[in-house]
This record gives sequence, structure tokens and C-alpha cells, in this order.
Amino acid sequence: MIQIGEYNTLEILRDTEPGLFLGDADNNEVLLPNRYVPEHFEIGDNLEVFVYLDNEERIIATTDQPYIVKGEFAMLRCNAVTNFGAFLDFGLVKELFCPFKEQAFPMKKGGWYLVHCYMDDITERLVASSKTNRFLDNKELTVAEFDKVDIIVSHPSDLGLNVIINNKHSGLIYKDNIFQEISVGDKLKGIVKKIRPGNKLDISLGDIGYRNIEPNADKIMQELEYNSGFIPLNDKSNPEDIKNRLEMSKKTFKKAVGTLYKKKLIEIKDDGIYLKTQD
Repeated sequence: MIQIGEYNTLEILRDTEPGLFLGDADNNEVLLPNRYVPEHFEIGDNLEVFVYLDNEERIIATTDQPYIVKGEFAMLRCNAVTNFGAFLDFGLVKELFCPFKEQAFPMKKGGWYLVHCYMDDITERLVASSKTNRFLDNKELTVAEFDKVDIIVSHPSDLGLNVIINNKHSGLIYKDNIFQEISVGDKLKGIVKKIRPGNKLDISLGDIGYRNIEPNADKIMQELEYNSGFIPLNDKSNPEDIKNRLEMSKKTFKKAVGTLYKKKLIEIKDDGIYLKTQD
């Protein structure tokens, strides 16, 4: 079956005046208009296309790549607000509609909003919703502690930043685990740091425990090499100074420094850390 709102790999069936007709194994067909027809093709070739409803509600295929597909989250720009709702730019000729009832806050023209794309059961059209939490579920987790995950920054809270995990779950990055500039909509890699009661997920942007000693030790070594073998930091340094220079906590810094010291790669002095001259 041809899936609306998704990428489909379809066979070129015939070349007609309005474009190419593509089909699947179940004899379903869709038109790829001339503007999207590749320069070179053969009948019987397979094409990967995105399928959606055009402005006249006709099923259509395109080789353009939308900014979001069904079931995903993305930051989109609002192109217009009408009496019916907001219309968002999602990279295609047709805009993505977001009804007023699906807006967490009233959208404004020119604003950027994190939205979820889904199929409206009544109209069978792709629509957007900025009420992203209702598309997330932590009842049955598909992740475990220490798993590497894909995250999208959702919205800030008093505790830190709420994130979307693998397009399925919600989680939180605590303030004291954030050492870089992050904005809503940013797509990052993370680690499941802890699963708390109620399947609440704590996320870290770096490896945790013994897992993060080596990567951060390498980061310190790179900083030393870049700065002629010296950085003015040690275990007595202000945590803010460490965070600003190395984007890591003082606890992580001390672990990494300890690793380098044991390997006899550095010297620790009152004024900072020196790269040890190798014999």
C-alpha cells in the first residue's frame, strides 16, 4: 500500500503528459508530476518519493524532501495564520496545517515551533500539533539505562530541559548536566542516565560513570596540545571556570585529570595542568 506522509519506493509504470505514474506491488498508483521527473529514467526503475495530498486534495508524489514526515517531530516556521489555523513551511509546495486546537500557544507568522506531524483520521490529511507531549508515552519503555539515544530538545523547565527520546518517550536533562548552548528543536545524541520511578527518564549529553572518563580525558589532552601544553585549571579551580572552558562538570574534570595523571601524561601544579614531556 502507498503510504501518505511517508517515503515510498515505487516502480515507474508509464510516462504520460502530466508526469510519471508510479505503482506498488498491490497495483496502487500515484502521479509524479513533470516538475519532479528525473532527467534520466527507464520504465521499471524504482524511485523513492514522498507521498502526500496536494492543494486540491489529490494524492501526489514528489522527489522533494520535506522537513518532517508522519510520526516525527521538527521545528517549522509559521508562514501564515488564518481563521482556520496556522500554515507551516515543511519544505513542499503545500504547507502543513496546524489547527488552533493543536496549538500549545497561539502561533504567529514568522515564528518557529516544535511540532509533531500526524494523519488526521477524519480528513486523512497530514496535520501538525505543537502539543507534542500527547504523542509521547513512557508506559512501556523501549530504552534501558546507559542506552545511546536520539533526542530533540522540547521545552525548558525549572529543572532543566525536557527532551523527546527516539521520537517515542519524554525525558529530562538536568541543569547541572548542561555544559553547552542548547535551543528548543536541537537534535542531539544522549545517554539514558537513569530510569526513575514512573519510568521517568534522566538523560545525559555525555557518557556517564566510568564510560565518560576516557572521552573527557581526550578532550583535556586536546586542549593542552592546542594551548602549548598548559591550561590554568586544576582540582581547586572554580566549577564555572571549568564549565566555561571545557564544557564539563568539575566532578567529570577531576575524574578525567586523574586518569591522565595515572597514565603519567600530565603534571598538576598550583597554577594549572601541564602536558608532561615524554622521555
